[in-house]
Amino acid sequence: MGTLIAASASGLSAQENATEPKIIEKPSVTVVDGKMTPEILEALGRVSEPVVSPDGKKVAFTLTYEDIQENKGNSEIYVMDIDGKNITRLTRTAGSESNIAWLEGGAKIAYIGKNTKGDNRQIFVMNADGTGNQMISDVEGGVDCFLFAPDGKRVVYASQIKAYEYNSHLKDGLPKTTGRIVNDLMYKHWDEWVTTIPHPFVAEFDGTKLGEARDIMANQPYESPVKPFGGAESFAWTKDSKKVVYTSRKKTGKAYAFSTDSNLYLYDIEADKTENLTENTGDGYDTDPVVSPDGKYLAWLSMKTPKYESDQKRVMVLDLATRSMRNLTGEAGWDYSGEQLAWTPDSKSLYVVAAYQGTQPVFKVDLAKPAFKQVAVGLWDYVSVSALPKGKFLSMRHNMLRPNEICITDAKGKTTDITDINGELLSQIKPAKVEKRMIPTTDGKEMCTWVIYPPEFDPNKKYPALLYCQGGPQQAVSQFWSYRWNFQIMASNGYIIVAPNRRGLPGFGTEWNHQISKDYGGQNMKDYFSAIDTVSKEPYVDSEHLGAIGASYGGFSVYWLAGHHDNRFAALVAHAGIFNLEAQYLETEEMWFVDYDLGGAPWEENNAIAQRTYKNSPHLAVNKWTAPILVTVGELDYRILASQGMQAFNAAKMHGLEAEMLVFPDENHWILKPQNAVLWQRVFFNFLDTYLQPSSQVYKNRINARRR
Repeated sequence: MGTLIAASASGLSAQENATEPKIIEKPSVTVVDGKMTPEILEALGRVSEPVVSPDGKKVAFTLTYEDIQENKGNSEIYVMDIDGKNITRLTRTAGSESNIAWLEGGAKIAYIGKNTKGDNRQIFVMNADGTGNQMISDVEGGVDCFLFAPDGKRVVYASQIKAYEYNSHLKDGLPKTTGRIVNDLMYKHWDEWVTTIPHPFVAEFDGTKLGEARDIMANQPYESPVKPFGGAESFAWTKDSKKVVYTSRKKTGKAYAFSTDSNLYLYDIEADKTENLTENTGDGYDTDPVVSPDGKYLAWLSMKTPKYESDQKRVMVLDLATRSMRNLTGEAGWDYSGEQLAWTPDSKSLYVVAAYQGTQPVFKVDLAKPAFKQVAVGLWDYVSVSALPKGKFLSMRHNMLRPNEICITDAKGKTTDITDINGELLSQIKPAKVEKRMIPTTDGKEMCTWVIYPPEFDPNKKYPALLYCQGGPQQAVSQFWSYRWNFQIMASNGYIIVAPNRRGLPGFGTEWNHQISKDYGGQNMKDYFSAIDTVSKEPYVDSEHLGAIGASYGGFSVYWLAGHHDNRFAALVAHAGIFNLEAQYLETEEMWFVDYDLGGAPWEENNAIAQRTYKNSPHLAVNKWTAPILVTVGELDYRILASQGMQAFNAAKMHGLEAEMLVFPDENHWILKPQNAVLWQRVFFNFLDTYLQPSSQVYKNRINARRR
């Protein structure tokens, strides 16, 4: 396994002399008694973007460290041999590098970095040893992401253009006004007011700088990549470098807000013509285009059902010559959902990452006789697959106890880590124990549930337990690693964690995954009770001191459980959760989600499904709340507004309950800034320890009161 050995002095040349803020380095932390703490969690290196060189001999990747005092993180580019040896740092800036690409057969590396002349981000190119850094773009507003053509002579990149503003002439002569004039939906998205949208541009590259760029969606008020998370995976080049595929949802306003119908478009550069390749695949998302190495095929992920953003992602293949289309998922009768695609070098097969039975392995499917075969297994989640010769592939993998490391899987399915960025620090942490249990549900099925035990677990002792409620609502409880909902740190603090794959989670077939839609507060809540009731019967669980925790739909779950748990729980924690379903329908930005998942609008009196949903809203059962509750929110969260959590907190206080609230004015649906992340963890454990741990006075008072 590789370890960091040196920084390349030659790689400091381009931006070293610029006036820059402090360059963030690997932090120094001390582990005490083998316990994971928020500070140690923030100190872990974050490995991402592994990219194999064209000759298969090198891997470039980014490594991010966070600095709590500086309250930010910074990503740098490293390169190593394909076996993980000779890891060398290529950049040393305060601007964070990303979007790595090899050029000129591996002689050079392109990436996005901070503009040396301003505050935006541009494309840079350097030699493969880190020397000769040069900024090759100078795009007004900066570059969001890019993808070079196979011949290296063209690049497609995304950059923001000004969004259309209704009646902007009314602001004439009012340069200091802050008013926004709105006449349609989707005026804000995720954590921003929509004042700009990304457009794809194509430019020639002569080896030193980009030529004049062409907006290939000129005069179109649509976005590509699709917000809020679309990046370079939204693009693909044909082998001849003459055409580019891009992803776009060509709708605006109300139509955009109620639709998941994105498509893949093929743009012919010389003819200046665009073709919709996926207009017949359904009215759901079409995403992640990947052209085969021989240039004959285009593969992508496709959803069929409109408005259902967690629909099965089918693996589709298009013959670019004949335009004949195949659904490999359907042909194989595969009941799971693909997440990431990569072609094998011979263009005969695809690697597919997918949630499966509580983990996220890698599958391989052949075009000739489609059948999805697992080729990387174990208690891991695999991400970011790149094919190598001789049946090998490179990826990253993580689990509940360890963040991403880069690994290689051989043709026999044996996986070997080739980096060990966090090994030294994690070796000082006493590991939790992770156990997979199959728990019976109320409707006669079995539910995969992860139970995580404290380090040095003693079955003769009693431990408080936490029911983990997943968000999404359709995101897998697999072997995920989280810097917020981190099971290792919870276990280090003396808790048993019960993490069920309740109804509505992927990896157990499309029926299991879909069941939750239009059934909020239904079977999935019964699944939660099944999980916690089963585990709490164990003699080592302190069944009088159980907690329930979760974010987003998990936060909704906590609010719902608060009014229906029949005194099971002694403490509750909800982050960014839905409290009032009627309000959520009207105030969220991506309206397709609530319209589909909740079954319709609150005013549809004859819509039995919708009316059942709204009658299950957590805010209607506050009179049954009994447990202390912690509410946390971010005021930049436009997916689930902070007012939802504030309503819940206010209701709890009005109801006479012990309640706390943590508000972040500068965070969105997630908590991302290092100091905010540490504060969140401190408040989280301070609250839970107060009500669940034997050492707290509140706990002792409760026990004494019960004895009396």
